[in-house]
Amino acid sequence: MRILELPAHLTVLLDIALWFAIHLGMSWLVQRMPDQRFAVDNALFRTRRWEQGGQVYQRLFAIRRWKHRLPDGAACFSEGFTKSSLSRHSREYLARFALETRRAELAHWPQILAVPLFFFFNEPWVSAVMVLYALAANLPCIMAQRHNRPRLLRSLALAERSGPSTS
Repeated sequence: MRILELPAHLTVLLDIALWFAIHLGMSWLVQRMPDQRFAVDNALFRTRRWEQGGQVYQRLFAIRRWKHRLPDGAACFSEGFTKSSLSRHSREYLARFALETRRAELAHWPQILAVPLFFFFNEPWVSAVMVLYALAANLPCIMAQRHNRPRLLRSLALAERSGPSTS
């Protein structure tokens, strides 16, 4: 399906520039979406039965051993919410953290879906590498959000039952 043939060095530069624009651009767009869009689990964000409350990611992928190494895109934006660790246990903070896991997840799905753009100017074997890159760069981040969110929501439910909120 390659329709644009460029010298190899320009193709590599275009690949790098396009991935940079996709990663930063999607994050920027999702960061500007209103919080209301992420306030509750919709069909995309709800935990599926097979995820077993997020524990499937620990059992199959040992996510707790490596998720702390994932980059946190919040650092790129002044209004970003850091999700690298749980710093408070108030209801407001837990609710915000859960909301931001939805926002982060939404930023990563379109980055995977953008991979067909690379088919237009890369050789087929490079396009296959681009598919692998898109999956490797985004699925771990999506899995981390889907692992953390059910745990955050359980903590939030406990906090709501326990009485007045504290920071």
